[in-house]
Amino acid sequence: MPDWSRKSERRAHSGGGAGTPGPVARRSFLQVRAMDFVTSTAILPLLFGCVGIFSLFKLLQWLRMKAYLQDAVVVITGATSGLGKECAKVFHAAGAKLVLCGRNRQALEELTRDLAASHASKAQTHSPCMVTFDLTDPSATVAATAEILQCFGCVDILIHNAGVSFRGTIMDTTVDVDRRVMETNYFGPVALTKALLPSMVRRRQGHIVVISSIQGKISIPFRSAYAASKHATQAFFDCLRAEMEQYEIDVTVISPGYIHTNLSVNAITADGSRYGVMDETTAQGQSPEKVARDVMAAVGKKKREVILADLLPLLAIYLRTLAPGLFFSLMASRARKERKTKNA
Repeated sequence: MPDWSRKSERRAHSGGGAGTPGPVARRSFLQVRAMDFVTSTAILPLLFGCVGIFSLFKLLQWLRMKAYLQDAVVVITGATSGLGKECAKVFHAAGAKLVLCGRNRQALEELTRDLAASHASKAQTHSPCMVTFDLTDPSATVAATAEILQCFGCVDILIHNAGVSFRGTIMDTTVDVDRRVMETNYFGPVALTKALLPSMVRRRQGHIVVISSIQGKISIPFRSAYAASKHATQAFFDCLRAEMEQYEIDVTVISPGYIHTNLSVNAITADGSRYGVMDETTAQGQSPEKVARDVMAAVGKKKREVILADLLPLLAIYLRTLAPGLFFSLMASRARKERKTKNA
């Protein structure tokens, strides 16, 4: 076919001579104009509408949380250091009436002075009460319950934060050490909860918050006593949540990953002595200030369960459920590596 014939065909297909748009060009032009029309008349208003609705939803959530926490009586155990201390700061700034609990009276008094000197909040704040007792002593817990109720007449929110960690092999750990960890992390919170529950049930109002751990979901080597106590805690408060629904009492279990506190430094070892070492994972953990804010948000929204951890621990939880064989192999490999490191 001659060249001039091919050129004529191409011109005919494109719609004719120069300056005359063909059918394809006209369709493209109309599609662009149609997209412009849809974008300008439908998509953008819809997008702005969604953003507005979301912003309104978040604002209502914030107002609800603010109203829920303002003037609420909040009891915090283990309030003198780490996450407990930061929780005291954020709940105090939110206008809650705090009852600060711990074993060290001097540290409680120092924290109370710090809170009184703080002017970071525009909300009306209240002077905290202090109750000194040891969670591992059942008789002290009973006496402390009466003192807690005398502070403001009731308890709206009970935050179980006090706890102790553990480092050691199962073979070297005495049963007394296992009991000591369980007394602090499990039996103490259970005893205090049972002591305060009747007052909540009578009012048909209350919120019990437990700071558990990722290790309440999965277990890692050389943390046996700690992981066991947190597994028991998870199970108990899951049962409590179901039983308390009829009384309109909320239960929130919060499971953080590693937090940059002195938890590992103060951990108990196999023979009951203090560990005294800041683990690398703990040193690289989340800041207690951030976790405290997340705890307050979870309480304000009355969430039933919250996991505050990075992607890897979350994947480990799912792996334990979906591929337990692989999870067990990984934990065994971790145990070998840690044992080799300690023996080096």
